[in-house]
Amino acid sequence: MYFIALATDYDGTLAQDGIVAEKTLAALERLKKTGRKLILVTGRELPDLKRAFPELGVFDKVVAENGALIYTPASEEERAISSAPAAKFVAKLKKHGVKPLSVGRSIVATWEPHETTVLEVIKKLGLELEIIFNKGAVMVLPSGINKATGLAAALEDLRLSPHNVVGVGDAENDHAFLQACGYSVAVDNALAAVKNTADLVTRGARGKGVEQLIEKLVKHDRKLVRKRRDGILLGSVSGDEVYLAPTDTVLIAGSSGIGKSTLATALTERFVEAGFQFCIFDPEGDYDGLEGAVRIGDGSSPPTKAQVLDLIGKPDTNVVVNGLALQVNERPDFFADLLPGLGNLRFHTARPHWLVIDEAHHLLPKRRDDTRAVLSLELPGTVLITVHPEAISTDALRLVTAVIALGPKAKNVIKAFCRETDTKPPKDVPSPKGERVLFWRPQARKKIAMVKAIEPRQSLKRHSRKYAEGHLDEAGSFYFRGPDKAMNLRAHNLMIFAQIAEGIDDRTWEHHLRAGDYSEWFRHQIRDKVLARETAAAEKDEMLSARESRKHVLDAVRRRYTAPATAPQE
Repeated sequence: MYFIALATDYDGTLAQDGIVAEKTLAALERLKKTGRKLILVTGRELPDLKRAFPELGVFDKVVAENGALIYTPASEEERAISSAPAAKFVAKLKKHGVKPLSVGRSIVATWEPHETTVLEVIKKLGLELEIIFNKGAVMVLPSGINKATGLAAALEDLRLSPHNVVGVGDAENDHAFLQACGYSVAVDNALAAVKNTADLVTRGARGKGVEQLIEKLVKHDRKLVRKRRDGILLGSVSGDEVYLAPTDTVLIAGSSGIGKSTLATALTERFVEAGFQFCIFDPEGDYDGLEGAVRIGDGSSPPTKAQVLDLIGKPDTNVVVNGLALQVNERPDFFADLLPGLGNLRFHTARPHWLVIDEAHHLLPKRRDDTRAVLSLELPGTVLITVHPEAISTDALRLVTAVIALGPKAKNVIKAFCRETDTKPPKDVPSPKGERVLFWRPQARKKIAMVKAIEPRQSLKRHSRKYAEGHLDEAGSFYFRGPDKAMNLRAHNLMIFAQIAEGIDDRTWEHHLRAGDYSEWFRHQIRDKVLARETAAAEKDEMLSARESRKHVLDAVRRRYTAPATAPQE
């Protein structure tokens, strides 16, 4: 499910002449059985609403008094989110003959044509109040209080995002909360102004229209997603923008060091801008320092399942799960253990909206026999990033709806995906030019597009934590052996490299220095051309003593990788 809650107005939407039909009530109960939440958003005062609608308990939350009061039917808890009406204001209205006049916990209500008198009294008393109209009703509330603010408070209680709410209404005072919802609906009897701004207008009026909407929600939830408005911009083709839908499962693949993490970082910036919660599984420490996210785990402390689920449970918190302290063979087990809890959270809240799984071949490897069991039937809002698409679980690959291939081996990515998923390969696969990427929707059977992808505004030191604190394999490590190969000291990261380099004798240090071994390692294993160039300069400068060259190289390493996060960056 993508839409987790239905928020509906009462009078003129759910009810006709104040009464909810039995068929409409049955439809609400049917929707609730799917696991979705029901929220009533009304201008009515709570006592009046309870008298008119005894079945109020079908709703999980009630936003009453046009947004000023939050009521929980299950516990009968009431919570006012604005101040009570000033006694002098009510007294003045009565003195001026404003009738009928209703006073709630926060709202003061009457009918047209008393709005002129109400406005004059507000100005005379210098009160910060505003008038809201509802088909002839005149409602007075503290400034800034409306159905949208009330809905936001109710959603906070339910730990839901407005992206995953369908709203339905009919009148002027419904505008605010409808526009705050992920999908807005007007019943057929709604005012023209409401219909003009709604995503959908039902064929039926009032309760009939709500019944039709519920039927559509139950059967075609994902089809209601506005792919462009709710989508995430990937880039452009000949001036036309290309978007990823919130329901997509995306594969980003290409050779190492080609820009996969850079593209993913740019996408996270768009998630933040759009208000989508995200969680990144980061086995290699690529996303340390990512803006707008909290990191769990580091090079020495592995993340825990409880930490991840606790943080992701907070709707406004984005999370980077750093798996550097986990051995490669431990990562699939960690992810498999976490997936059920994560799937349960997504079922009930549709959050986090986006999962970014870097090094997906580590977390969802083909060799595991239980991948099908730990996977849900779908992975909506998921980005799988890998160098080796052929090593990812075939069950996961078959869920992919969009393929993004980068670099000189982009064609091989498409071929590998098609081979592993038994998908008919596209004709005429182009080679990406410059900074463009290949974009393909396998299920749509469209041609592959050459997209100029978006770029991130923030700069991350790629793999900085991995190389500084992680555990490079034997082939990727540096070995201090000396001129006579009398030693075999292995440095599996840059911190260990620096520690060993400080302790070895000058003869061993200079042997590797003059052979160009340090710059070679930095260039090909650490993949840092700038560090390699700085080191090569020291290697070629024969005027430097062992002490001076050692200081030059180690200062460069510490400045770029092991200095505090607040240290200035180049």
